[in-house]
Amino acid sequence: MNKKLIVIKWNAYGLPDVEEALRNLGYDYSEVDFAKEELRRDPEFESLLESKIGEENPEFVFSLNFFPTVAHACKKTKVKYISWIYDNPFVLLYSYTVAFPTNYIFVFDKTQYNEFHSNGINTVYYMPLCANAKRLGSYSDIEYFKTTKWFNKADIAFVGSLYTEDHQFYERLEHISDRTRGYLEGLMEAQSHVYGYNFIEECLPKDIIKEMQKDLPLTPNEDGVETEEWLFAQYVINRRITGLERTRMLNLIGTKYKYDLYTKNESLKLPNCFNHGQIDPHHGAPHVFKQAKINLNFTLKSIISGIPLRAFEIIGSGGFLLTNYQADFDDCFMAGEDYVYFESPKDMMEKIEYLLSHEKERSEIARNGYEKMLKEHTYEKRLEDMINAAFEDD
Repeated sequence: MNKKLIVIKWNAYGLPDVEEALRNLGYDYSEVDFAKEELRRDPEFESLLESKIGEENPEFVFSLNFFPTVAHACKKTKVKYISWIYDNPFVLLYSYTVAFPTNYIFVFDKTQYNEFHSNGINTVYYMPLCANAKRLGSYSDIEYFKTTKWFNKADIAFVGSLYTEDHQFYERLEHISDRTRGYLEGLMEAQSHVYGYNFIEECLPKDIIKEMQKDLPLTPNEDGVETEEWLFAQYVINRRITGLERTRMLNLIGTKYKYDLYTKNESLKLPNCFNHGQIDPHHGAPHVFKQAKINLNFTLKSIISGIPLRAFEIIGSGGFLLTNYQADFDDCFMAGEDYVYFESPKDMMEKIEYLLSHEKERSEIARNGYEKMLKEHTYEKRLEDMINAAFEDD
């Protein structure tokens, strides 16, 4: 292999870390700017990329997230296209172009990977996310952060959306009947108590979908196999459940403890909550994770078994992670040694009480997780694993 590739450049979270890792691995890469105006078919962009491939003869093209228009260009030029998905839900995964033989698509949720393979799609692979622990762990200017709104005021912190902003899809369902609203609220309440399996899509009957479509038209794409049920489940209902669950859990914590919240909705007021507003994920969040004695993670409901990026970045910053259980954690970490998980609201509160009073144990767990990140969950290792999988039969 000549270690030459083309990177699709767009405003992707983690792209600077990817490119640093490629340089560390000795890869020679060039970039092709991608405005992301048309993700499925863009003849002008495809022509540009095909010309670039012809000029440079790369071993493969790489992108964070998968784009059908890139897949078309790679298929035409017969060059491998390696993509790594970090968003979920991600509707472009249901484009028919996913099945192109030049694709090597890596998803971070093993349950999603199994779904594709059970349907005969062999271009999709499983690859957990990671974090640049070396970079995240280097941030140490706590004195500077004392002068900013990003300095913690409490022992517990949560960084993430509560999906309470005005543009959320569920809030647009203003004219649905009381029957439909009652059905959806009962369904969401039931799902909020279940992890490891999501039944929302299969529990949305046609009459409910038809009524929601009047307020919120969601139409499957012409080149996709996603259904109306999938779109409403993933982009509307699961986000709503996540917001309700996160708010409920934070309210519960607020009955006994003060905590710091870093979220988009700066006007949101919750008991015992210091709402700092949205934080810079690259430079602010690592300091928050380092300062907090306990960093919380409540996984988006559309992520069935995968480890969300936030969890990797908490551990990779040297922070202590307390999270809901996700099965894929077992592939990367040891519970009670590298992080701690809870199984219910009651369990969460009991573990918070225990952890706050056992500083040595909490610090050891955070340190173990960080050292494991440095050794095993780096961008260099993930990229090597993806590239080896793509070229193992060559």
